[in-house]
Amino acid sequence: MKVILSFFILLPSFHLFAQNPGAKVSLGPYKDATIVYKPNSHKPGNLLISRANYYNKLYGFWLGECIANWTGLVTEMDKIGNIGTIQTGRFYTRADWGKKDQPNIWSNLDSKQLSPTIDFVFENADGNWGADDDTDIEYIYQELMYGNKTTMLTGRQIRDGWLKHIKHEEENFLWVSNQQAFDLMLKGMEPPLTGRPENNPDYEMIDAQLTTEIFGLYAPAFPETAVKLATLPIQTTASNNAEIISQFYVRMYSLASKVNSSLPMKEQILWMAKEARKKIPNDTYVAKMFDFVKSQYDKGIPWEQTRDAVYDRYQVQELDGYHITSMQRYCNGCYAAGINFASSIISLLYGEGDFKETIKLGSLMGWDSDNPTATWGGLLGFMIGKDGIEKAFGKTFSNKFNIHRTRTNFPNNGIDTFESMAKKGIAIVDRVVQEELKGTIDVQNGWWSIPPSF
Repeated sequence: MKVILSFFILLPSFHLFAQNPGAKVSLGPYKDATIVYKPNSHKPGNLLISRANYYNKLYGFWLGECIANWTGLVTEMDKIGNIGTIQTGRFYTRADWGKKDQPNIWSNLDSKQLSPTIDFVFENADGNWGADDDTDIEYIYQELMYGNKTTMLTGRQIRDGWLKHIKHEEENFLWVSNQQAFDLMLKGMEPPLTGRPENNPDYEMIDAQLTTEIFGLYAPAFPETAVKLATLPIQTTASNNAEIISQFYVRMYSLASKVNSSLPMKEQILWMAKEARKKIPNDTYVAKMFDFVKSQYDKGIPWEQTRDAVYDRYQVQELDGYHITSMQRYCNGCYAAGINFASSIISLLYGEGDFKETIKLGSLMGWDSDNPTATWGGLLGFMIGKDGIEKAFGKTFSNKFNIHRTRTNFPNNGIDTFESMAKKGIAIVDRVVQEELKGTIDVQNGWWSIPPSF
């Protein structure tokens, strides 16, 4: 099983810089050439969603995910506890933000090529955000949905897309369950077989969480439709609890378009989490992890104590049916879906909807810190949009994205822009609105009109 990664290969150049916030991105009366638009027929009671605003939010998703991803990479696998042969010392606390980064479990080196201290990492103003495993498979799925003119990818389409856009030789930037699934695809197997326990021993690892959240954005305000769209991509690498966890994230992303946006961000996040929790089966360790973290938060217990309690409860005592430690996995399952889900709920709840604070907490949480951090960076980036991110940091950011840092066989030598990526997202939502949600699109006035039930 491949676990140890060549982390410092092909790192983009990052540094801190200051600029003034930029102007809004504009969509206009956009029509995608691949879609046949039905006549607009808005009816009273239908849900109205602004396409122009959604375009700004999709841009914010990609930008927010990149900022959070690269910031979280500074502390990735620095702190995983002291069980097994790998000893990493005490976990980080809030006081460690801004201090020297400590070595990760692979290299015994700090992440000074990213940042010598635990701090936000930004791309140069004229540079390219580098793809990573938190963004590149989502990028592939968006391209596959757009190129195949479909709302529901097939196993064959997923396999063909992975084989075309992922390098067959090292360094291919795949790890754990993604690598297992890819190896099976090379042998001719298609999803969902590639994610089933009898074929993929890493089916309960974190992989599906970081490759499928975006499907929640393709079915705005309709989380069960979003889960339907995401089912086969999730099952490409996950089963059982890891699948349930991935569905939770997809629902959270879809609910971001249903929540009352006039509420404070803290209240929005709490409502979304409560709604998504309702769909987690109560007898799973996933539900019990969520409920434990939420109870700690409700009691006002500091996040560091909650994180330490999660470590003790699930990795030391193995309560609530979480038995990764007994499996004696490499690094005690530091990349498992479960422990990283619990840590992500801590950063979500204690971050209380603040973009910067949530990323800080996620980066300090421990384990596979870039993955949950990127998930919430993408969600909150979507909720506040490009403009909100720029306002939070008081600066503008590069709009360019280099998918060829980790993947291959895309146009323009892999250089894309967040504007183009957001437009493709709009086209996919257009198709989902018409085909799955039975709604219509007012291109001229810029609205999706979706019936409350279909």
